[in-house]
Amino acid sequence: MKVKKVLKITGITILVLIIALAAAPFLFKGKIVAMVKETINENVNAKVDFADVDVSFFRNFPKASIVLQDVKVINNAPFENDTLFYGKEVAVTTAIGELFKGPNEAIHIYSFTIDNAKLNITVDEDGNANYDIAKPSETPTAENASETSDFKFKIDNYHVYNTDIQYYDAKSKTSLIIHKLQHEGFGDFSLEKSELDTKTDALVSFGIDGMKYINKQQVALDALIGMDLTTNTYTFLENNALINQLPLKFDGFVKVNADSQEIQLTLQTPSSDFKNFLAVIPEAYAKNITDVKTAGNFEVSGEIKGISNAERIPNIDIKVVSTNASFKYPDLPKSVENININAQLKNTTGKVADTYLDINNLAFKIDEDSFRGNGILSQLMTNPKVDATIVGKLNLGNISKAYPIELNKELSGILDANLTTSFDMAAIENQKYDRIKNNGNLKITDFLFSSKDVVNPLAISEASIDFVPGRITLKKFDATSGKSDFNATGTIENLLGFLFNEGKLKGNFNVNSNEFHVNDFMVASTAGSKNQNSEVKKGEALKIPAFLDCNINVNSQKVFYDNIELTNVKGNLALDNGEAILNDVTSDLFDGKIKMSGLVSTRNEVPTFAMDLDMNSFDLSKSFNGLELLQSIAPIAKALNGKLNTTISLKGNLSESYTLNLTTISGNAFAELLTTTLKSTNIDFFNTINEKLTFIDLNKISIEDIKTRLSFEDGKVNVKPFSFTYKEIEITIAGSHGFDQSLNYNATFQIPAKYLGTEVTSLLSQIKSEEAKNVTIPVSTKITGNFTSPNFTTDLASATKDLLVKLGKLKAQEALGNINTGNDTVDDILGGLIKGNDTKKDSTVTTPNSTSDKVTSVLGSLLGNRKKKKEAEEKAKREAAAKKQQEKAKDSVN
Repeated sequence: MKVKKVLKITGITILVLIIALAAAPFLFKGKIVAMVKETINENVNAKVDFADVDVSFFRNFPKASIVLQDVKVINNAPFENDTLFYGKEVAVTTAIGELFKGPNEAIHIYSFTIDNAKLNITVDEDGNANYDIAKPSETPTAENASETSDFKFKIDNYHVYNTDIQYYDAKSKTSLIIHKLQHEGFGDFSLEKSELDTKTDALVSFGIDGMKYINKQQVALDALIGMDLTTNTYTFLENNALINQLPLKFDGFVKVNADSQEIQLTLQTPSSDFKNFLAVIPEAYAKNITDVKTAGNFEVSGEIKGISNAERIPNIDIKVVSTNASFKYPDLPKSVENININAQLKNTTGKVADTYLDINNLAFKIDEDSFRGNGILSQLMTNPKVDATIVGKLNLGNISKAYPIELNKELSGILDANLTTSFDMAAIENQKYDRIKNNGNLKITDFLFSSKDVVNPLAISEASIDFVPGRITLKKFDATSGKSDFNATGTIENLLGFLFNEGKLKGNFNVNSNEFHVNDFMVASTAGSKNQNSEVKKGEALKIPAFLDCNINVNSQKVFYDNIELTNVKGNLALDNGEAILNDVTSDLFDGKIKMSGLVSTRNEVPTFAMDLDMNSFDLSKSFNGLELLQSIAPIAKALNGKLNTTISLKGNLSESYTLNLTTISGNAFAELLTTTLKSTNIDFFNTINEKLTFIDLNKISIEDIKTRLSFEDGKVNVKPFSFTYKEIEITIAGSHGFDQSLNYNATFQIPAKYLGTEVTSLLSQIKSEEAKNVTIPVSTKITGNFTSPNFTTDLASATKDLLVKLGKLKAQEALGNINTGNDTVDDILGGLIKGNDTKKDSTVTTPNSTSDKVTSVLGSLLGNRKKKKEAEEKAKREAAAKKQQEKAKDSVN
């Protein structure tokens, strides 16, 4: 019974403790949140916030955990609103009993963890650091000693996971980026002397003024560090560092003083195997080096000693040496031999500007080709300066046969260089070409370049470049690609600025070609294309490179674009800031000549164009079949034979394949047809006209010497009035049609009255006035629908009826004898229908010579759907009306 009672009491006690441990965080959460915020506000000159606080007695039992989520530290001026720190989770551990202390008692922190954080450290040009956010502390006194902080650190371990640190010094333009940092340390910071066991792994990048000296190098360090907290001295006791796969050993110490650090470190590779050289190259490029056969040595050694403070850095002397080394990958056919490296990174004064890298010798050999160079890179931390010499010959095709580099392109050819150069980065940035000294030459022969970005391989039979101070001359450049051939000469400017500082590549070139096929340089855009490099994604439009600022004079015997052949192409092409600008480019085309000026721009997401075209004596049939633009502007042009003169001014958008987006086009044109005939056979539009207007045979129309003006807007072609004559009928047309083939035209036929049926001819025979016999009637026709199915409506019936009434009145006036006696004149009665009365025409419209052939059955053709019965009734009414007029006239005479 007693045992059961003891177990029962014990169980209840444990249950109470568990409930207390679970409930306590909720009871103390408010106190902890207030304490954290109060402590931060008292000690930090920044805006600090966090989304939530979690207090747990189980996470690190038997210790208590305080977890801050989504912690942000936002700077005040002079870095106002910049984020200094963001942490997804910041956790600290302390003894459970620490949470029960009084309000004036400090809480001891034993460990902390930071996870998924970003730290952005910036120093501006005035030396202000954004991490300097601690408020000045008061001088401790007996009264405030216990109030200086609510937290006391008694760290025995800490952890930093998945953290990125970015450092940038605006004055020296130095950047250091630590990516994916994993770091932890174990030690007792409460002791005056102890040991800290650390493990670190990260990717490190380092650069100055935009130039990257180290890019995402894998760095790992396992180090046992002796800590003397009384003197702030940290000594490397045991360590094992890896830079990529290169092992390094450190010895020495770092002592932290109030305003400086005293550094005394030595470093060296633990072995001299040349495999160490391959190990320093990132694994993505060097691949697996386990089975690589090597000979010779590779050693890194040196020391860093001295004081580091705001004015100076420690002295540096690090040497990299290799003598007569070689390596061969087991699955590659060639080896790299006679490798010699002698380089030294040094600073003897402690001044940042005096740091330099001296490459006394860098040489290697593949097969019979040898390459060597030397140089000095000085002023590394301020204004990097390069003095270098490169001499040697290299077969580019052997590179991938001796080293496991994965090329996305085929590369071969012989590179022969003899070049010395001297420049500083400030000269490149500011284009101070007098400080850039280049001497020597560079020659490439039998060069072959192939990539998914080009349709056909580029084969350069020979290219030769001469370097002299202030100028780079392209002496020779002979190349082919697909069916195209071209050669070039010219000058190049800012080559180093382009290579080192992302500046523009400038040049002036003369390019000649016998045959240039544009499709040889266009990326395949459809599946199943026969082009060998068709991997570019569909919809991925090519861009005109924004880094090019070139002026090119072009002279090509033949240029082929799809099914168009241009001959004797001459002109100027300028490439600048993502635009291609054509200046007075001329060519023979379609038995005529064309002149082009304008531009194509890919600066924005949607490519645009603006172009002026001057076409002279174009063969209409050939140009229609070859030019999609002409097919859209004048679909009926395929029925025309003859010559065309036209000037066209257009602008609009281009599609991803650089074809015209017709709905965006605006502009105008002037067109002149020369010695032109119409062949309407097999053209639906003209077949419909011939069928519905049987009095017109379009194949007998002469439309030579017609001139008209057009404009383009909102997907439509607007045509100003133009006229031509079919036999004795003058026809004037104006209106518009859409690029969607829709029609909206008005045609006016000036039809002589004598062709309008027996009623009209009968009246005319009874009228004495010769003027009346030349009267014409304007008949309006509306053409709508589309080119394949046009619709016609006309006012011929009403116009003819009105004419009959006026002729009857004229006849009656003649019978009364007062046709020209002060009453109604012929003009008054006929209302200006007599041909030639003050008819105004567009100055650009010319009317061709007319013929005297008579048109028969005009009325019957236009009104072919009128029943004979109705025609007879109308005729009887008109005759009766005329008879009444005659009788009234006789009565008035009598």
